[in-house]
Amino acid sequence: MRKKIASLALFFAWLCANGALLDAVQVIAWGKMFAGNAGSMNPVAALQETFNPAKRCEMCRSIAAVRESAQQQLPQTVEPAAEKILLALHSPAPVVLANDPGDWPAVRASLAPSRTEAVPVPPPRV
Repeated sequence: MRKKIASLALFFAWLCANGALLDAVQVIAWGKMFAGNAGSMNPVAALQETFNPAKRCEMCRSIAAVRESAQQQLPQTVEPAAEKILLALHSPAPVVLANDPGDWPAVRASLAPSRTEAVPVPPPRV
C-alpha cells in the first residue's frame, strides 16, 4: 500500500514538474466550451468556436496566464559550457575473493599429520 501511494505521489510530482496538469486542465476547459457551444450550434461550428483563439473562455485565459508566469520564471538564456564537465566519482577497489598462495606456507602443510593406514571397509552384506 505504501509503495502504491509513494509511486502515485511521485507520478503526480512528475506531472506537475512537466506542466502536464495544465494540459489536463486545458482539455477540461475545451470540453466545457465544446459542450456549451454544442447546445446552440452544430458540432462543426461548435468545434471551430471552441478552438478560436479570439474567443477564449475565462478558464483558458487563466491557464494562459499561468503558462506565461511559469515561462517567465525559467532562466532566459543558458550559455553552453565551453569545456566538458567531468564528474568526480569515487570508485572503490574491486573485491577479489581468491586465496593468496603466500598465506599458506608449504612447510606447515608437510608437517601436518596424515593418515597412513587404509580406511576400514565394512564387510560385505550377504
